Amino acid sequence: MFDTIKLKYFQGKQYIPDIQNAPMRSQFRGFPILKGDSAVDEKICPAGALSTNPLSVDLGKCTLCGQCECEAVKFSNYYKLASTDRSKLIVTENMTPEEFEKSAIKARKEIRRVFSKSLKLRQVSAAGCNGCEMELNACSNCNFDMGRFGIDFVASPRHADGLVITGPISKNMAYALEDCYKSTPNPKIVILAGACAISGGVFKDSEELDREFLEKYPIDLYIPGCPVHPLTFINGVLDFISKK
Repeated sequence: MFDTIKLKYFQGKQYIPDIQNAPMRSQFRGFPILKGDSAVDEKICPAGALSTNPLSVDLGKCTLCGQCECEAVKFSNYYKLASTDRSKLIVTENMTPEEFEKSAIKARKEIRRVFSKSLKLRQVSAAGCNGCEMELNACSNCNFDMGRFGIDFVASPRHADGLVITGPISKNMAYALEDCYKSTPNPKIVILAGACAISGGVFKDSEELDREFLEKYPIDLYIPGCPVHPLTFINGVLDFISKK
């Protein structure tokens, strides 16, 4: 017991106290700020996220690589990027992070009632590169400590309230993903995490993908990133289950 108290004294609080207002390092590429007062070539984007007529960036496709960064496109370090509406992920000219956050996540009373106190998620890597998977693992470490909000990843879909899908969904994983979905008891939610899951990312034109799952079943939350930052994921889920 005394060793535990000693560790607590010397190490202090390792978790982020206010996760919803946590500072982000300046180098992080997050919400894009668009001003169409100079030319930019949309072909420079490897994921096809950039459009110039009119100027917009699709966060569901964007890998946040920074190739398009110029006078017209600058990335802020604003990390709250999640949305319940796929179309809301398309950022247009002069849109501010505050405007985006205000309308991105639509609150649903039944979600708040059922899942706000406890949310257990089964994560499915559907041909992911392990980038998003590693970041989702970090959500439960002592720094971000997602479990303090009642949100945890579980080992079986039988124990889950919903799925978190990463990766572009390959043909080899299509059946396993659907089987996992059907094994999850109702009511359940589906979260797409990362550009690959949301749009296929840089693999969107591959013949080895089978994204029919997304046409058959409703998607409740889209969380952009490449990979998804833990603060983006945790804040997106928290807003989804508790926002009024």
